[in-house]
Amino acid sequence: MKNIVKKHLLQGKTETYLYRIFYYDCPPCDKNIYHPFLQRNINLKKSDLYTWMNTFLNELKSKRKFALRMGRLSSNDTGYIIKPEKMKALCANKIIFSYITEDDFRLDIKQKTMDMKLGTDIASITLKKQVDQIILIAGDSDFVPAAKLARREGVDFILDQMGQTINDDLNEHIDGIRSKIKYSIPKEQ
Repeated sequence: MKNIVKKHLLQGKTETYLYRIFYYDCPPCDKNIYHPFLQRNINLKKSDLYTWMNTFLNELKSKRKFALRMGRLSSNDTGYIIKPEKMKALCANKIIFSYITEDDFRLDIKQKTMDMKLGTDIASITLKKQVDQIILIAGDSDFVPAAKLARREGVDFILDQMGQTINDDLNEHIDGIRSKIKYSIPKEQ
């Protein structure tokens, strides 16, 4: 992540000033989740990803110029679901259920409060005139109102969309798209 930020800070041969890196995430899920294909509970707290994510988040807390913004995970909407492509194939009778494997399922966890925290931070640093440019590295487009406010207040709003396609309404309310690394988007099977 540090390298991506550094690449964004380099403007030609000069480096621009970094106000702060805001990082938005949720703590990893520590629940026992029933896996319908395996027909048993999976203890996510015992996973390598859980351990890695906690280590990563704790490391970020100690970094200079980092502001860690933690949301929460939805307690009701968590579970394993069949990947959309496989569900379409099943419903279209292109495959039968006996062809489904464990890899055709994915964990579906919803994050809460992240968009609100992002929007509040953008509004706050914009209205306090703490920055003249915001570079948002994000793969979704749930922040049109915040981008619109920043631009109305004179902030140069750049998006690194992480290789994702963005909505037309978002494209209308940013000052440009700039990716500093080549993103590889994994395709779900």
